[in-house]
Amino acid sequence: MTGSARRRTGDSRYGERVPLVAAAVCPHPPLLVPEVAGSAAPELDDLRAACDTAVRRLLATDPDIVVLLGTGPVTGPIRTPATGSLQPWGVDLDVPLVPGQPDRGAVLPLSLTIGAWLLARHDTRPPVTAVQVAADAGPAELAALADDVGAAGDRVASLVLGDGSACRGEKAPGYDDARALPYDRGVAAALADADLDALLDLDPVVSAALKAAGRAPWQVLAGAARAARAARGGWRGELLHDSAPYGVAYFVASWERV
Repeated sequence: MTGSARRRTGDSRYGERVPLVAAAVCPHPPLLVPEVAGSAAPELDDLRAACDTAVRRLLATDPDIVVLLGTGPVTGPIRTPATGSLQPWGVDLDVPLVPGQPDRGAVLPLSLTIGAWLLARHDTRPPVTAVQVAADAGPAELAALADDVGAAGDRVASLVLGDGSACRGEKAPGYDDARALPYDRGVAAALADADLDALLDLDPVVSAALKAAGRAPWQVLAGAARAARAARGGWRGELLHDSAPYGVAYFVASWERV
């Protein structure tokens, strides 16, 4: 069965297991880190607080493992030890995937570096693993990765990192594009309602044109959530933050099983 067919039918190889129990969706701008933002750090206080709330809720579901999921140069797991660096953004700060790990190991992409930084702000730390997905990953690749995320443990929680469009105004990184606001409104509504179909239907070509870095990770999340829903129950979503302070859309959402 192809990945697209598996998504349509909702079949899952996990039977009655419900491995994915919660998810948090956060953006990954390096400016989230106060040391990077410098004097501009207060501008993202609300976003930072919303991310902390989403991660705190994620950890409160008592997962046996947390899967960090974000864009990277290739698709697949990143083996521990692994470390991200904020040196490209002017700060001599390393962010290990697992605090106290003995060496630097593999290199985390920006998305997972920010995810590891967000997790490190909280005391409760179940085992953590990291998975990256290429921005141009296709449906079959995304469906296979969704299976892998769901198979990570018996009670899996996923912290999903991804930005919306980067075309919200003339000063945006991708300049102004009239499609950006409707696109972001659709993503915000899908995250608020845990609308799996809406996320899976995001157009990869339009997403790439709008420089929406979250498209592939969101679709992996939707695939994993659909498999869990097929086994038992549904999802409740809440949108905790929606802004575009620098012409890039930042969403924070919390999903829990019902």
